[in-house]
Amino acid sequence: MTKRRLPEWFILVLPAIIVIALVVLIPLIFSLYSSFTSYKLTKPASLWNWIGTYNYEKILSDSKFWWAFLRTVIFLTIVLNVEMLLGLAIALMMNKVTWGQRTLRTIIMFPMMFSPILVGFQFKFIFNDNIGLVNNILQSTGISNTAFPWLVDANLAMFSIMFAEVWMSTSVFTILILAGLFAMPRDPLEAAKVDGCTPYQSFKHITLPFLMPFIYIAMTIRSLDVARAFDIVQIMTGGGPARRTELLWTLMGRTGYVDARMGLANAMGYVAIILSIIFTVYFFKKLSAARAGLGMEA
Repeated sequence: MTKRRLPEWFILVLPAIIVIALVVLIPLIFSLYSSFTSYKLTKPASLWNWIGTYNYEKILSDSKFWWAFLRTVIFLTIVLNVEMLLGLAIALMMNKVTWGQRTLRTIIMFPMMFSPILVGFQFKFIFNDNIGLVNNILQSTGISNTAFPWLVDANLAMFSIMFAEVWMSTSVFTILILAGLFAMPRDPLEAAKVDGCTPYQSFKHITLPFLMPFIYIAMTIRSLDVARAFDIVQIMTGGGPARRTELLWTLMGRTGYVDARMGLANAMGYVAIILSIIFTVYFFKKLSAARAGLGMEA
């Protein structure tokens, strides 16, 4: 009687399955389970204290969570749109360059190569009240006689965080939109020029519709990143002043590691996933519509 052997393809992918299970699946199941318990880091035995949906009910009635949720949505909306507009403008200008374009593409990618933690420390120094570059420039040029509390005032602190995020990630939009410009056929533009269309008309009716799938791809990628913003916010403001820059993931970090309420923090994480799913589905539908408008396969 011959022994039944496992398929070769299964043996080949088995190491990857084991690694994924150890790194992703098991922690995911553990965090989901703990979100239904009163688990505290300071009380390991509380991991077995099943409380059902109490954490989720507490979240839905917690004003701090909903303020953090609202700030995250506003932060996400503003940052994505600014990055898209800047990335589109830079890509259009770079597309006109005939010499040194490869060097420019390399330079434009530098910001996205930096660690978010490093970017946070960099802009924490730039926007420092006393020794920051921004205040020194404003005062030395006579634009302002006083130092602006960039990281202390609630509105200025949120602006500073957004500025750092935009600086770091605009290049994602630039590179993807530039790839779309390289792939764009020249015949429609030449035909529009012959027909007497202005550059604005050609851009609005030909160039922009062709670029929309690339823009929505960048939107989808960046929406997942921005919705999980933690490093820059934690380094620059720590969620302050008075939690006015607290976003979902900084609130979860504070709840889980400062307050030690890991079960509640994990419940917040699963509620926060809804935000990422909503934005991802929205941009995917927009991407499908844009591809369908160009006659591509949806």
